[in-house]
Amino acid sequence: MSVERGIEHAAQPPAALPRKLADILRPELGSLANEIVDEIRATIPAYARPLDGPYGKSIRAGVEYAITLFVAQIADPTVSKEQSHEVHHRLGQNEMREGRSLDTLQSAYRVGARVSWRRIMRVGRRSGLSSAVMSQLADAMLAFMDELASVALDGYLEAKARTAGALDTWRRKLLHLVLETPPAPSKAIAELAQLTGWPVPDRATPVVLHPIGDSVRPRRHNAVDSDVLAELDCAEPLLLVPGEITGARLATLQAALPDYRLSIGPCRPLDSVADSLRWARDALHLSERGIIQARRVIRAEEHLATLLVNADSALTCQLRDRLFAPLAEMTGKQRERLLETLRAWLDSQGNVVDIAERLQVHPQTVRYRMRQLQATFGEHLRDPGARFEMELALRAGAAPASVPEGYALPEVLPAPRKSPQWTPSGS
Repeated sequence: MSVERGIEHAAQPPAALPRKLADILRPELGSLANEIVDEIRATIPAYARPLDGPYGKSIRAGVEYAITLFVAQIADPTVSKEQSHEVHHRLGQNEMREGRSLDTLQSAYRVGARVSWRRIMRVGRRSGLSSAVMSQLADAMLAFMDELASVALDGYLEAKARTAGALDTWRRKLLHLVLETPPAPSKAIAELAQLTGWPVPDRATPVVLHPIGDSVRPRRHNAVDSDVLAELDCAEPLLLVPGEITGARLATLQAALPDYRLSIGPCRPLDSVADSLRWARDALHLSERGIIQARRVIRAEEHLATLLVNADSALTCQLRDRLFAPLAEMTGKQRERLLETLRAWLDSQGNVVDIAERLQVHPQTVRYRMRQLQATFGEHLRDPGARFEMELALRAGAAPASVPEGYALPEVLPAPRKSPQWTPSGS
């Protein structure tokens, strides 16, 4: 929404006008500027006030720059538009600050175009210009006025976006744009970021907030850094922090939001930060279910494997139903003991003494249970693929669909470093 954007989207110049038109029109510029300003004041009530101060000077400067540039372009189509565009960009900003509407601003440009065309018609008849040249001149003048109106509109919207209430709204829109799936065009993000004054980072870190206890939803706190995009007044409040969250940044966030748990996603390139947000939310949900320890700060990066095996609870239940179907006829207590032993066996690489220590039972009890597992699962315990599936199913957090209500698998244990072998009499 900058001056450069206005230049980029400027109307394409029509076929070159006869350069002698510049010599014909140049003497008209001074009186034409006065006529346009007078007409604007006479026809638009918002501009009827005296124009003696800085505000009036900016209006007059905008008119003078516009018509001077138009004639200069006829003499030299390569002439720079930058200065005139800067003036009209500021004019649009001033109109917003003066409290006028977009309709008022656009009406002023329409009046300018109408008065200019009236003058061109008079000059054209007096100078004997052909109808073809007059038609070409009309097209060029209308396209030029549309271009300047667009530049002023950009300035108006930029000033509006920087007002206190509007800035928060635009920053929320920017946050949503960054988190769109599939990713929004980088150009669209850059334009909206420029409008709100947000420096676009290469990478960013999403943070999901969750109240601790009976805390109410958070609202923006003065201590939250200005480069942090936030949406706090919603069901799932979140932040987007540029770059990595360092210790100092984390301390600032915790101080700003003392009653909220922070679930932090991995730092990712901007076009994939939506994935990181999803992982942060998943980590928070798993902490609520007791699968991940519910700390004040949860870093999803530290629980990627847990997130992976819990990514599809319905699929996990389907896998468990298939794998542990041989246990369906047992009592809940029997199932719990055998699954607990199976998990310890996988984690302990088949070492009976280690299993006994983990389960706090006698090694002979472990051997007895392992004979039961061997009788139940047979060759599946020797199959690396089957063992891998069993470990996935045991490590996922949801309880199997086929077990009685209230039954839960034992607490998740650390992953084994290598696959165990079947050793019913292991030492």
